[in-house]
Amino acid sequence: MTFQELHLIEPILKALGEEGYSTPTPIQAQAIPIVLKGTDLLGCAQTGTGKTAAFTLPIIQLMDANQTFQKPKKIRALIVTPTRELAIQIGESFKAYARHTSLNYTVIFGGVGQSPQVSALRSGVDVVIATPGRLLDLMNQKLLSIANVEYFVLDEADRMLDMGFIHDVRKLLAALPRQRQSLFFSATMPPEIVQLAASILRNPAEVSVTPVSSTVEIINQSVYFVDKNNKNTLLLDILEDTKIKTALVFTRTKHGADKVVKVLLKASIKAEAIHGNKSQNARQTALKNFTAQTTRVLVATDIAARGIDVDDLEYVINFELPNIPETYVHRIGRTGRAGARGTAISFCDIEEKAYLKDIEKLIGKKVPVVEAHRYPMKVLTVEKKAKQGPPNRGGKPAGPGAAAAKPAESPRSFDKAKAGRKWYGKKNTY
Repeated sequence: MTFQELHLIEPILKALGEEGYSTPTPIQAQAIPIVLKGTDLLGCAQTGTGKTAAFTLPIIQLMDANQTFQKPKKIRALIVTPTRELAIQIGESFKAYARHTSLNYTVIFGGVGQSPQVSALRSGVDVVIATPGRLLDLMNQKLLSIANVEYFVLDEADRMLDMGFIHDVRKLLAALPRQRQSLFFSATMPPEIVQLAASILRNPAEVSVTPVSSTVEIINQSVYFVDKNNKNTLLLDILEDTKIKTALVFTRTKHGADKVVKVLLKASIKAEAIHGNKSQNARQTALKNFTAQTTRVLVATDIAARGIDVDDLEYVINFELPNIPETYVHRIGRTGRAGARGTAISFCDIEEKAYLKDIEKLIGKKVPVVEAHRYPMKVLTVEKKAKQGPPNRGGKPAGPGAAAAKPAESPRSFDKAKAGRKWYGKKNTY
């Protein structure tokens, strides 16, 4: 099946072509026709299955066909997601897919100043992509109204329950108009989620997609435990290997990608970044240079890398581990294609150990650890020495049974929720 067979309009098909997409994922193939009919949808799907396009593409088409040309524009579509990272990713997808329409959007999340967000709202937007806390805050300040919303999407609903957003979601539902089309996505369907879905949806169609959970066995995977401030020097060390003709390096953010490129260029390594802030021409040029091997390292964010399909790409380096385990599978799947060799190298700092644990749970195996490198993580080094015990009178370790100094923070006790709060901000301000 192709996107043309889903009866999408030409502006969307053109944008998809520019992004390098021609074949819909299973959830896209199932969901898009349902949404285009105006039916509510209950989707069981995790991040990494392509569900963002499954709801953004048909919403763009429906909104484009029924534009009201009000000035200022009123919010016609609301997409609510639990974290600002996901909100930003959805915003970048919407920008890419709607580039040949007159629709616009803004992303709203906490942890940053509200002035730019308020300014965008006052100018008028068709679509708001938001986290619950900041959205309700702006509503309470009378700076935002969702009374005219025609399309409502609740994404990653089970994660919202885990993060304590259920009461915020219920407040949003009370403020939404009764006449609307609603789309509900959750990775799991426990009783609480089923009950919440029943309060949102009317006679919904249901789609369910099994997430990507296995990695290509031919790919040689490894992980380096390294302190965050040593990642740049470790990357330069690895790239000293002349066998690495080209490498695709992943970062979580656009700013992070630009910083890595600066480090590589300073070390006389030809590198370019590809992310949402780059123009389409710049992205295509960077990809062309990388394919021709005139650029040795391409540094990409996950959203921008979705359209990358380079033959004989042997090395993928996760400069930062993704916080969504399925994303890891998609990243390393850029190599090892069609029976070719593939190598996936990951850097893991102390705050990313919880992400690594989730990845290993998803793929069903441990990622081999490279211990012999010049920049070992200090916490692990301290812990290893502590397990050996203090030296005896002969200067040798007394053994694991001897008393040992407690490490500053054991990776085994590292709190995943704490890591999430440190990355995204305080709870309920995502």
